[in-house]
Amino acid sequence: MHPIELNAARVSRRQLFGRTASGVGTAALASLLGRDSLAGAAGASNAQGIPGLPHHKPSAKRIVMLWQGGGPSHIDLFDEKPMLQKLAGQNIPDSVRGDTRLSTMSSGYGKWPCVPAIKPYRTFGQSEMRLSEMVSPLGQIADDICLVRSLHTESVNHAPGVTFFMTGSQVPGRPSLGAWLSYGLGSESDNLPTFVVMTSSDAGKTCGQLFFDYYWGSGFLPSRFQGVKFRNTGDLVPYLTNPPGVSREGRRDLLDDIAAMNQAHLEEYGDPEIDTRISQYEMAFRMQTSVPELVDFSDESQSTLDRYGPNALKKGTFANNCLIARRLLERDVRFVQLMHSGWDQHNNLFTQLEIQCEDTIGPSAALVMDLKERGLLDDTLVVWGGEFGRTPFGQGNPDSPNGRDHFGKAFSWWMAGGGVKAGHVHGATDEFGWNITADPIHVHDMQATLLHLCGVDHERLTYRYQGRQFRLTDVHGHVAQGILA
Repeated sequence: MHPIELNAARVSRRQLFGRTASGVGTAALASLLGRDSLAGAAGASNAQGIPGLPHHKPSAKRIVMLWQGGGPSHIDLFDEKPMLQKLAGQNIPDSVRGDTRLSTMSSGYGKWPCVPAIKPYRTFGQSEMRLSEMVSPLGQIADDICLVRSLHTESVNHAPGVTFFMTGSQVPGRPSLGAWLSYGLGSESDNLPTFVVMTSSDAGKTCGQLFFDYYWGSGFLPSRFQGVKFRNTGDLVPYLTNPPGVSREGRRDLLDDIAAMNQAHLEEYGDPEIDTRISQYEMAFRMQTSVPELVDFSDESQSTLDRYGPNALKKGTFANNCLIARRLLERDVRFVQLMHSGWDQHNNLFTQLEIQCEDTIGPSAALVMDLKERGLLDDTLVVWGGEFGRTPFGQGNPDSPNGRDHFGKAFSWWMAGGGVKAGHVHGATDEFGWNITADPIHVHDMQATLLHLCGVDHERLTYRYQGRQFRLTDVHGHVAQGILA
């Protein structure tokens, strides 16, 4: 039985038999019959996922989200615009800009000078995909990726933008994408969490953004569905090692006694957080064995390590996190969320963007190639993107602009595997990279599409809270059929 339904059944039974004096009537019988029905349905459920899910055959069994916090510049990396070069220094026309919402850093500008891409674009792969030289490692996987050039969002600031994509709302408090999938589909791994998060930053080189816990939180879902964050220093997870003098057998006995007490409290109060406590203690015990094995890289070939780059074994780097992510995915962890900060480049765009690409693009491409060679890419969805893009006009001194500001009207992501079209470019923007001219994809559309690829109908995966049914996409969202294979 799914934990949510099990808790509902427990509470109903306790309330009817222990906390009321009304006797056993029709309501009590209905509760008992409902509990039996739930138990029967759960027999066909997927590792404690909701009965009846997936709603359709999934293309992706697992997702790895390569989140680039700060807003990667679509103009400089993925969306070639020769017009910006032709009109360099001239104002972008009012007819193009319209009433686009911009951040307060540039909304009051009197000039909007065109700033061309920092590096030239080249053609890659049989698909003849045009990409900046700064992301040339992606050329090795150009025929495997789906490049989306038509994403858009309402947010123009970082935290609301990340929160919007991760939870479906710009205001914190709702469950994250990984939590929704954990809740709906359950776990495929016995010894590792369903949802794992790792963070990295190049804040010493460029402007980094903070990563808040609610980016991977469970919101109003029980906390057992939130992401488990692996640390960058010390043990990946605290308390993996037993205290001095405590054997594994002694720890097992202690956990059994604690579990018995927690179970008694659970039966008495029906609090789902007690159920979370029981399951997390058990997972922590199993991770004492699974996590050390996870980060034992002695079985990795030198050619594999070389592919991920010089930081492959340097703890806390994006490259090392990508390598760990592949090992998590091949151990059936359902959702892996890598969050890397450093893309919030304003007046240091022209000096730092290329360095940021060197640190992240190669490992991202390596992960895709690694998954493909191991036969995992077909049912693993790789997603690379950030909360928005950067402005086509220059920021700073209009006569000598030295950066770009936040821009949500149009920006680019890329995806690979898991049921998306390979070697495909989806959507388009105008000659200034400002307005979307074909196949727009809103944040909610992308959320609906990711759930669809995992076999989930975004309109049917809901949770009742404060008197209404909530879902990741709120009351919006359509599956982007054009990117499906």
